Amino acid sequence: AVPVEPGRSPAPQVAAGPGIAGRTVLVVDDDVRNVFAITSILDLYGLRVIHAADGRMGIDALQSNPDIDLVLMDVMMPEMDGYATTTAIRAMPQFADLPIIAVTAKAMPDDRQKCLDAGATDYVTKPVDIEELLACIRAGLGPESHPR
Repeated sequence: AVPVEPGRSPAPQVAAGPGIAGRTVLVVDDDVRNVFAITSILDLYGLRVIHAADGRMGIDALQSNPDIDLVLMDVMMPEMDGYATTTAIRAMPQFADLPIIAVTAKAMPDDRQKCLDAGATDYVTKPVDIEELLACIRAGLGPESHPR
């Protein structure tokens, strides 16, 4: 397992797999270091990344970019946190099946359940393990997911 550290882009260790390259991921995170690290990894696998610095901007980005296939949602953000943002997204029928992966430093067992209860599809802890993140993305974008 290779954690993603700000300023470092480890070499890819997992094949992206079919259906991943060319897809669009919305990264909702207020920490530019996290955004840079995650975006660098996703770029290596041919994913297109759109960034939103907070929950409200994330919702706006979703509404103005219908080609977004998956959301990586930071949990701890000021004003509208990831729980509230995910719940708001799930309240919109057009996003009912959109894969949302919570990305958080909160790693207690009940934190995972809280993310899932808010409407997240999956959950990844920080520092992000590249293989785990890619496995979650592949699962979310897999053939059983609903292409937008």
